[in-house]
Amino acid sequence: MNRGGPSPAALLSDPGHFLALGAGLGLSPVLPGTLGSLWALPLHLWLRTWTWWGQTLALAALFLAGIWLCGRTAAALGRSDPGAVVWDETVGCLLALAAAGPGWWELGAAFLLFRLFDIVKPWPIRWLERRLAGGLGIMLDDVAAAAAAAACLALWRYFPV
Repeated sequence: MNRGGPSPAALLSDPGHFLALGAGLGLSPVLPGTLGSLWALPLHLWLRTWTWWGQTLALAALFLAGIWLCGRTAAALGRSDPGAVVWDETVGCLLALAAAGPGWWELGAAFLLFRLFDIVKPWPIRWLERRLAGGLGIMLDDVAAAAAAAACLALWRYFPV
């Protein structure tokens, strides 16, 4: 966090910042993005009990809310994409997990592939991150990382090893 900016307590007392910071997980000094991504696993297990349409609408709503939440919290922190903002990792990981089958190995692979693409940011993920500003840019690079993870899972299913 930037010096002179809002304190962690002040941020967490605001419901929007609380969500953007992953209920405080993003304030961890160690691996905040990974912790934000891990939060997606119990959410995914709950969402997969919903209908396909319910899951789709929920993911769309979480993405759209993330544009506002991430942009607002990033502005409050005075940074374009602060590591403490982990809503994007949570939603991105949820999207990757949605592409996985029900088995634990596929869920684990989806999680690890999402984190790999989110950290390494190969083209076009880094291109999106650099070209798009605000909440939309914060969210879309994670959607692209989720899409890359989903593509790897699909290839794995099509060409089993």
